[in-house]
Amino acid sequence: MNSLQPTGSDVSGKMIEVAGLTKRFGAFAALDDVSLSVPKGKLVALLGPSGSGKTTLLRILAGLDFPDSGAIHLDGVDATTLQTRERGVGFVFQHYALFRHMTVADNIAFGLKVRKGAGRPSKSAIAAKVEELLGLVQLDGLGRRYPAQLSGGQRQRVALARALAIEPRLLLLDEPFGALDAQVRKDLRRWLRSLHEEMGLTGVFVTHDQEEALEVADEVVVMNKGRIEQIGTPTEIYDRPATPFVYRFLGNVNALPVQVNQGRAVIEGMELSCASGGDESGVGTAFIRPHDIEVRTADSAGLSGRVRHLTVLGPVVRAELAVGGTTLEAELTREEPGPLGPVARQRRARGHPLGAAVRGRRGHWPDVLGLAGSPRPGRELDGHAAGSVILNTAPPWAPADASRVPPWSRTMP
Repeated sequence: MNSLQPTGSDVSGKMIEVAGLTKRFGAFAALDDVSLSVPKGKLVALLGPSGSGKTTLLRILAGLDFPDSGAIHLDGVDATTLQTRERGVGFVFQHYALFRHMTVADNIAFGLKVRKGAGRPSKSAIAAKVEELLGLVQLDGLGRRYPAQLSGGQRQRVALARALAIEPRLLLLDEPFGALDAQVRKDLRRWLRSLHEEMGLTGVFVTHDQEEALEVADEVVVMNKGRIEQIGTPTEIYDRPATPFVYRFLGNVNALPVQVNQGRAVIEGMELSCASGGDESGVGTAFIRPHDIEVRTADSAGLSGRVRHLTVLGPVVRAELAVGGTTLEAELTREEPGPLGPVARQRRARGHPLGAAVRGRRGHWPDVLGLAGSPRPGRELDGHAAGSVILNTAPPWAPADASRVPPWSRTMP
């Protein structure tokens, strides 16, 4: 039997190597030529909307489903056709999947008790392992309770302890916090991050929650329509999105129509020059985060407009701005609301004149509409461009037709 056994032959440092995975359900392509590499010891998030293929990929990694084509290597061993029990993985389901008729201790011990022959530990060894795991997941003294007597957060910890009991090489979690309320999710996210750092396990978890992925994961894999759009650290994918989909999916963003002509971009009548040159031309979209927009008085240089709506959300002042034919959202702080200070304590404000200045992040410049190819390295816009807009670097540009940018994948560093 070609079960997953330690071989010592994998010197690449990769726990997961996925190459060209394809999976179809009838005419629907759940996975479309997906390739992915995960280093040992990393905690990786599969992030995307419903139907993006993230759960299908997780189930294939676990051996709960099999690809139509492609290959999977786990710790250097070809695991493409191996059954779940042969892969050495632990799996945590979204809705816990605990046995209601078993105590907490029996649920945790289940994976050890069903082992056969020499692979099954003694009763005393199993009991000691259960007590160790109860302490690890902070459930000391609750081993005799039943799942119905626990809170949602406690049940999720039991499910995690059960997955860890078999000492897996790889821990897989399917929406592990999706069934919990907001505060419990936040607490468990921090706890899981600390637990991962303590144990050093390789882990992959599925989520549609951007904040969860950015807070917990070492690397984030953004998926859409069965393909990988981008792989990177939380900072990389937030600051340097590779495609229009990533920009729109990962946090709030404003999209402005832009005309690019020989390296000069025109946004709502304001012209910006490209400091590093370039000869791109075409119609596209400029993306800018709400917190990268400054609001000034109406007589200031920059894009002019009016306040349509103003909302105070704790320490944040959120302003909806009408700029030309575009509606923008800006996020300011209560301490530095700029010219909106006099109305910052109101729930709404309408018709206030203002000037807006944009501070962009360093980003890439994908091809504009009409040009083919994949994204090229970023080009910095001149901070002293016409209009005197405060612009440290360019907001990333993307084609108006997002379908013209092919999704891409790469190997994690």
